[in-house]
Amino acid sequence: MPNIPVSFDLSWTEPFHQLLREDGPWNKWELFQLALEAEEALAVESFDQLQCLKYLPSLKPFPHQLAAADRVLNEMHGRAILADEVGLGKTIEAGLIMKEYMVRGLAKKILILVPASLVIQWTKELNQKFGIPAVAQKKEYMWRQYDVVVASIDTAKRAPHRQHVLSIDYDMLIIDEAHKLKNKRTRNYQFVKEIKKKYSLLLTATPVQNEMDELFNLVTLLKPGHLGHTGSFASNYVEGKRQAKNSEKLRGEMEKVMIRNKRSDGGIQFTPRRVQSVPIQLSQQEAELYQGVTDFVREHYHQGLGRFNSLALITLQREVCSSREAAFMTLYNMHQRLPEESPERAQILALVEMIKRIETHSKAAKTIELLKEINDKVIIFTEYRATQNYLQKYLSEHGVTSVPFRGGFKRSKKDWMTDLFQNRAQVLIATEAGGEGINLQFCNQIINYDMPWNPMRVEQRIGRVHRLGQQRDVHIYNLSTTGTIEEHILNLLYEKIDLFEMVIGELDAIVTRMALNDSLEKNLIDIIMDSRSEKEMALKMDNIGHVIRTLRGQDENQGQQAADLALS
Repeated sequence: MPNIPVSFDLSWTEPFHQLLREDGPWNKWELFQLALEAEEALAVESFDQLQCLKYLPSLKPFPHQLAAADRVLNEMHGRAILADEVGLGKTIEAGLIMKEYMVRGLAKKILILVPASLVIQWTKELNQKFGIPAVAQKKEYMWRQYDVVVASIDTAKRAPHRQHVLSIDYDMLIIDEAHKLKNKRTRNYQFVKEIKKKYSLLLTATPVQNEMDELFNLVTLLKPGHLGHTGSFASNYVEGKRQAKNSEKLRGEMEKVMIRNKRSDGGIQFTPRRVQSVPIQLSQQEAELYQGVTDFVREHYHQGLGRFNSLALITLQREVCSSREAAFMTLYNMHQRLPEESPERAQILALVEMIKRIETHSKAAKTIELLKEINDKVIIFTEYRATQNYLQKYLSEHGVTSVPFRGGFKRSKKDWMTDLFQNRAQVLIATEAGGEGINLQFCNQIINYDMPWNPMRVEQRIGRVHRLGQQRDVHIYNLSTTGTIEEHILNLLYEKIDLFEMVIGELDAIVTRMALNDSLEKNLIDIIMDSRSEKEMALKMDNIGHVIRTLRGQDENQGQQAADLALS
């Protein structure tokens, strides 16, 4: 048997003999108490409970937000579509989940991809509400130097940033406005698909907008294979582009990866909406211009000569209701595209001369009256850039301070405009793209200067101020010029289908269940242009309103359509 050297560590003997000679100290009661308190603080009574709340003493999440975080943690294992309706706090849910995984030591390297306009907003909320040291990506070195980075998806997908992002193993990936990834053929979808991530959260209020494929693409991006491959999904669940089969089975699979809270659910309280329709009587000159443009649009819409597409013609008619400036720009562009010998050139020049003779702007004047009556901060939404520019000039001439807000602004300028609106200006004049995703709860007054024809966009506008955290009643003023298509659309949206009493999820499901061949907006265009009289148009509008109201009254469980499944 070989000799195995054995050695003993006797370094402890001298300190031990010292304690024997001096009779202690054998313990310190204060140290024992501190150690006990430390262990009690770190003790996890139940692994299923959220640990992050003890580190967020100033945050008071709503019950549905806590429930969502709990489900993602314990049932969905960190991969989920957070699909709450607009204004219910999906960002708070994502922050809770992120904080929980960080506290548990399960996530350190985190990437949040959002629209450029929301980068600073996300960064501020994570730092201020959750104590998460998130940074807004600005320089190339930041991808690796910082653990929690908030960036624009458009920036991240471009070189040289793309190489950095795809080379990092992320613990968690969060994507806001994830419905923009619905098309798997886009660069954004392919880029996100390549990012290496352990956990993933997709945030969207409208997970399905048109077709069943969108649902499949979004779920596949989150959890590949959950709904099978393309062929098996189509054979198992798809009856048509917008119609599902095996509804209950699909619903069960969606519940495993998606959480959707609705405003109509119990326990979620919002301040009331106060909606007011504001009719505007056009001056004689404005009415003559509207009739002239209407005749021009109807003539060329039905001729189908190919010189102008139908959307441009309808847009021109709507622009006349918005501002003469907006109509002038469209007429100018039409004129420039026509050949010299075209007879339509003379028609357009005649309309331009009518614009020049207009001395008043009835809608802008009414807006000034409203602003003085409200005497508080107001967001004005317009469809057109030319109207936005005109309004800013017009308000300034009448002593009203305002700032513009539109999609073309860089991130820093959007933040600057928001800050100016909150602290200095009375009015923020926003275009549709500019208002996407921003939270403006400090304001509770909205003027819809132009009404969108897509009712989904109306709700998204209101969602900028009517959200959790809004303490005051929200006042909505809808301007419409009498005797125009604007009046008919407002009548349909406001009176016939009770748009402002509905919510985005309910409305989305109903529009889908109508099984329209194209969008609701396209159907409205056809009604307006094909009607031979105002009476016929009103009757057709009534019919659409009747269909929507009927569908609204039905049990939504009877719906077979994709959005009804995904959004329930």
